[in-house]
Amino acid sequence: MNKALLAGGVAAMATMTGCSNDSSDTASSSSAAQSGAPSGMPSGGPGAGGGAGGGMGPGVSQVKYKDLKGVTADGTVVDDLFTIHSTGVSTDGLVKAAQAFLDGLSAKERKSCTFDVDADEWTAWSNVDGYARKGVRMGDLTEKKRDLGYALLGVALSADGLTQTRNIMKLNQFLGDSNGGNQKTLTEGHYFFTFMGTPSTTQPWGFQYEGHHVAINYFVLGDQVVMTPTFMGSEPTTATYKGEKITLFRPETTAGLAMIRSLTKAQLAKAVSSQGNGNEDMKAGAGSDNLKLAYAGLRGSELTTAQRKKLLAVAGVYIGYINEGHAEVKMTEVEKHLDDTYFYWMGETKDDSAFYYRIHSPVVLIEYDAQAPLFYHEASSASPSASAGASASPSSNAGGPPGGGMGMGGGTPSQEHIHTIIRTPNGGDYGVDLLKLHLENDH
Repeated sequence: MNKALLAGGVAAMATMTGCSNDSSDTASSSSAAQSGAPSGMPSGGPGAGGGAGGGMGPGVSQVKYKDLKGVTADGTVVDDLFTIHSTGVSTDGLVKAAQAFLDGLSAKERKSCTFDVDADEWTAWSNVDGYARKGVRMGDLTEKKRDLGYALLGVALSADGLTQTRNIMKLNQFLGDSNGGNQKTLTEGHYFFTFMGTPSTTQPWGFQYEGHHVAINYFVLGDQVVMTPTFMGSEPTTATYKGEKITLFRPETTAGLAMIRSLTKAQLAKAVSSQGNGNEDMKAGAGSDNLKLAYAGLRGSELTTAQRKKLLAVAGVYIGYINEGHAEVKMTEVEKHLDDTYFYWMGETKDDSAFYYRIHSPVVLIEYDAQAPLFYHEASSASPSASAGASASPSSNAGGPPGGGMGMGGGTPSQEHIHTIIRTPNGGDYGVDLLKLHLENDH
């Protein structure tokens, strides 16, 4: 594996120290763990990584690119789901923005972040903070170079997608600041770009942008785009950072609740799992590229027209983080398979409930997972609508971490800590199927 955990296990929660706390941080990005970091910090241990599918951690193996088959329902890839075709959505601006960013780098920086289009680097991503990443680190770049990186994200993502990504980064800094700062991994700057292939309007290429709680994989072939797997999460999900009130994952939460509340009693019996809502329910996180996941829940063919619209609205939140034209292309693909789409739910259905839900079809897999706060708990309230950052003193949260501060340990899942992921099953992730078709037919 070409990315190794900086520190493994709950007992080894060491993180990098000695760097400034803003996105202009220019300290060296060493891949070795630094000793002397405060205890109880986020890292790549169990829990921080998100369980079996929540994030790469000790004992989780990376799938090599050549061995990728993708998420399947039973281990067998469904054929003929994806084709090389024109979408009519130009990628010229995307290519120009990517090339401008690369041209702005030094020769050393550029070499550090460029790989072959079929490199194993695609699958070497994680949502945990204490993970040694390759590529160029945003905090090590000049402001001008960072702006070119953000300009690339601005073209690749929708306005909502860019805002979501930047706010995740800001709340990562908030998490670090809440506990005294000096943790390099808990800053706005600890996010990395890597590029696979060379930006082109005709040849396959792509990029990866990742760090704590965000991993965007973006494959491009002509005017076709695949932005999966994409992981987005945060702890906390609401805080005031530099005077800005940030609240994350409300659309994902409210759209999911609207869907589950639209179901009849008979439909709920199929959609809702009899299992309790555990702390780690996500199945398809980092390190789960060849996951076998059987369909479960309520099938789309059993929904009314109004319910089908609500299910598409849930999917649209996640798909809507890619730029608008390609989001429309993907939504058309998802709607085509709506009859064979399953909606699955675990947990309660109140506004502030912690719950898990999944949308799963041959062409899309979406997971939403409210987890137990691991490193931050707002003392004043467990509600995501509460004003975060008001207190950094310990609270009496039963079984949870100290209020407003770091703390290992489980506790009760809440909307203070949310993980989400979207994938394209059956070989669609990282554009694998499209790349294979391209190589078979064009070379």
